[in-house]
Amino acid sequence: MYTLAIDTSNNVLGVAITTKDVVIGQISTNLKKNHSVRLMPTIDLLMKQVEIKPSQLEKIVVAKGPGSYTGVRIGLTTAKSLAWALNIPVIGVSSLEVLAYQGRFHDALICPFFDARRGTVYTAGYIWHDGKMSCQLDETNILMTDWLDILLKEEKEVVFLSPDMNVFYEQIKDKLGILAVIPEAPYHIANAAHLALAATHYREESTHLLTPNYLRLAEAEAKWRQAQKRENKHGG
Repeated sequence: MYTLAIDTSNNVLGVAITTKDVVIGQISTNLKKNHSVRLMPTIDLLMKQVEIKPSQLEKIVVAKGPGSYTGVRIGLTTAKSLAWALNIPVIGVSSLEVLAYQGRFHDALICPFFDARRGTVYTAGYIWHDGKMSCQLDETNILMTDWLDILLKEEKEVVFLSPDMNVFYEQIKDKLGILAVIPEAPYHIANAAHLALAATHYREESTHLLTPNYLRLAEAEAKWRQAQKRENKHGG
């Protein structure tokens, strides 16, 4: 039986099919294009290429954020719909953890991050230990300047991984100097097959209870909640 992995949480659209420790096939693009239009055709194409039928899938794994609000919703909606239709379990995995797998086998603190605009990032700190990725610094939405101050206090090498590295490269180097390890470009793109690997350490979730991990509200929702609070305050 096979696992279908889906990641549309950022610019990368990644789909992989695995069985046990074998990657049967995967398709990945790193383009600013509409994931909602391309995701199902990509899944269909991959399954046809590897000659696997939907009935042969035993579970679905999806990157649940943080990242693009729209991208995260597309991935989760598709994964949950397929899991419900096929009556198979679904597992949600942090998009940051999936990217952190690109730095596995390194002794340093692994720091994946995504640009969250206005100088902030979605980020966390991981270590690779005993064949498992463990979170050492909790996921957060934080100013990069404040995050680098936190990392500096760790007094150890930090492997930075991000598709948005160009936005913060100089800032990272200026603050951490030789403690900052920044790999070549291919390591900054999440690998959908790592979703299936990460999911082996997670419990299966109820299809209807699986929710996005945004780390912060969308700007429109945040403004709406603020407006509601003001109305309730004046109304009271």
